[in-house]
Amino acid sequence: MTTASAVAALFTPGERSLPALLEKRAQLKHKPLLVCQETTWTGADAFDQAARGAHALAAAGVARGDRVALICGNRIEFFQVFLGCAWLGAVSVPINTASRGFQLQHILDTASPRLIVAEQCHLAALETVDLDSARIERLLVIGTDDVSNVAGRAAEPWKLASSRTEVARLDIGDPLTILFTSGTTGPSKGVVCPHGQFFWYGVYCGAALDVRASDVLHTTLPLFHINALCGFMQALVHDATLVVEPRFSVSRYWQGVKDSGATVVSLLGAMAAMLLTRPESLAERDHRVRLASGPGVPATLHAEFLRRTGILLSEGYASTESNVVISSPAVGHEPGTMGFLVDGFDAIVADANDRPVPDGEAGELLIRAREPFAMALGYFGMPDKTVEAWRNLWFHTGDRVVRDADGRFRFVDRLKDVIRRRGENVSSFEVEEILLRHPAVALAAVFPVPSDLAEEEVMAAIVLREGEVADPEAIVRFCAKHLPYFCVPRFLDIVAKVPRTENGKIQKFRLREQGVTAMTWDRERAGLILRG
Repeated sequence: MTTASAVAALFTPGERSLPALLEKRAQLKHKPLLVCQETTWTGADAFDQAARGAHALAAAGVARGDRVALICGNRIEFFQVFLGCAWLGAVSVPINTASRGFQLQHILDTASPRLIVAEQCHLAALETVDLDSARIERLLVIGTDDVSNVAGRAAEPWKLASSRTEVARLDIGDPLTILFTSGTTGPSKGVVCPHGQFFWYGVYCGAALDVRASDVLHTTLPLFHINALCGFMQALVHDATLVVEPRFSVSRYWQGVKDSGATVVSLLGAMAAMLLTRPESLAERDHRVRLASGPGVPATLHAEFLRRTGILLSEGYASTESNVVISSPAVGHEPGTMGFLVDGFDAIVADANDRPVPDGEAGELLIRAREPFAMALGYFGMPDKTVEAWRNLWFHTGDRVVRDADGRFRFVDRLKDVIRRRGENVSSFEVEEILLRHPAVALAAVFPVPSDLAEEEVMAAIVLREGEVADPEAIVRFCAKHLPYFCVPRFLDIVAKVPRTENGKIQKFRLREQGVTAMTWDRERAGLILRG
């Protein structure tokens, strides 16, 4: 097994920006780097596409340091724009394709991109925001040549340039991308990820999964999330190949894995649980996969998943702000634990005053990197939130964990007011904001409850305005017009009051403890199913 330090030693400090990594990989002229949307790129192809994408962006007025919003599914044009921005020294802002209304407006206003590149099928989301307030100058559309006007703005088709532009002189501390992660007690925060963080993501995650040059990595996760982008970096750094599928499908997953020739796959807890809900079949073992990255897979499912699929599950801890900080060996892994601290990071389990607590006692996980720029630079346009999260020279994860005496870390719960639903982070604050816009709603408290498929479901307790009448289905349909489908509450309680502290703060822990009752309205039981 190759160590992270051994892999990192193959790259000089000057070879660790994304354009430099593309240039180095281009030397493997015939080895596939990326397979996406029936298109295959070698390293040389990716190098060429990045330079030509950069030329197209420059022609649209983008310069070094400018932000470029990218609203696109898992298709090859995503990489043309993402790599083109990196080549130019611009900063890409990939946006969840389900974002709209309040959430999308906040992202655009905060990032203030010079231009938006959006896939045709997601243009309707732009009708829900005010592009003028976000100071958007231009709009380019992926997937059609027949476009002239979107949301009252002139639009042009995205076209890759025939010429290349000169690569920017970049270092590992230069910003590469801004990834918006759901807010907790406030709006979503834009995590500024430098080139160095992405390099180390590829190194550390690849080492944790023992990625080799002969490996074919496979992901169905969306490219606007760190997980799938990390897969690209693993393939780039370890001379492997990444296959990107359009989206996760329970019924078609194993066929896609077989067709791709995958040897390492990326799963989330809910995905593994959903696959196990299907009847056993020969397809579950008709593949070449030797290992799956499976953070959040319930401990009770590991043995069953291995028995049915023959695939070992590897767990760990990573976030958009940090890196792969904790990982577990697939062989000898103890289900229910995240694993051990990765060499290259420091971590403590701390109390509310950042003082370490003894092994076996729960506290907040605080982390920091030893390598420069191996973690995020902070939150874009939110200096107060950056200082708060990185206080005392530690990044405060907001997650409660326990460190066992043998050094293993176990996840307990979240301190932050965020809900994890089927691989997506849901901001309670943002859902509450929309609920409070309903004319009948006086108060809304949004909180997580356990899901049958692992992770969590979104639940809301609603207090109506005096004299108002509203049924749960009407409130949920209102939410669906303004929120991504995965943010819309599944469970709804209309109550006379909510529990509060003496100083008036809502006690969400009491709502979580009560959870779903016989009086709770369940939209899925009512037949109201929302899909992306």
